[in-house]
Amino acid sequence: MGNEMMGLEELAVYLQRDARDVRKMASRGYLPGHRVSGEWRFNKNEINRWVETQLPGYTEQELSALESAGSSKAVSEQVLVSAMLSEATIAVPLKAGTKSSVLKELVQLAEESWQIYDPEALLDALRQREEIGSTALPTGVAIPHPHRPLPNVLGDHVIAFGRTANGIPFGGDHGSLTDMFFLVCCRDHQTHLRVLARLSRMFLRPNFLEHLHTAETAKDVMKLITRTENELV
Repeated sequence: MGNEMMGLEELAVYLQRDARDVRKMASRGYLPGHRVSGEWRFNKNEINRWVETQLPGYTEQELSALESAGSSKAVSEQVLVSAMLSEATIAVPLKAGTKSSVLKELVQLAEESWQIYDPEALLDALRQREEIGSTALPTGVAIPHPHRPLPNVLGDHVIAFGRTANGIPFGGDHGSLTDMFFLVCCRDHQTHLRVLARLSRMFLRPNFLEHLHTAETAKDVMKLITRTENELV
C-alpha cells in the first residue's frame, strides 16, 4: 500500500485541517479510516472520494486551503485547469447522448493532447469510478475521473471538456440531468485534489457556469476558463 496510506497527522496536512478535528471526525465515523495497532490509518483513494462528496458544500476559503495543501505559495498561485486543457480537448457540442458514450467521447477528446498512452485503460477506470458513485453535481456539471492516479496511462495531466446539446441522465441526485463534463486525469493524488478544488472555486464565480453553458466554440470556452482561472490566482 505504501504511498496509498496516511496517518492522522499526514491526513491533517493533506486536508489542511487541525489534527484534533481530524481525530474527532474519524472517531465519529465522518471520515473513512480504520485503526491499526491503535493508530488511525487512512487510504488516499477513500479519502479522495470522501472529499469529492464534500466539495459542493465547501466555502471559497475551504477550497483555497485544500488547493494549497502541501504546496508553496508560488505553486498554489499557478494556473492548473487552463494549463491542462486546450482547444483540442474541448468539444461544444459533444455528440454523446448517453452516459457510456459521454465517457468514451471524453477519452477520445483527451487523446488529442497526445498524453494518453492507454485509452482503453483510462476508459475502464472512468467506468469503474462511476460505478462507485456518479461524479455528477447538482449544477448540471459532472467531473468524470479515474478512482486513483494513472501515472502509467498518462504522459502528463490532462483535462478535457465537453457539453452535450441536451442534458442526459448521468446519475445526478433526484434524476437531475447533466450536460457539461470535465474529464480530469492526473498522475498523482495531490494534483488531483488541487484540480478539483480549483474547478470548484471556478464554479462559485458569478455567472461562470451560465457563460460556460452558452459559449459557442472551443475557443470561447478556453478563453472563459483561462480568464476565470487567472482572476483566481
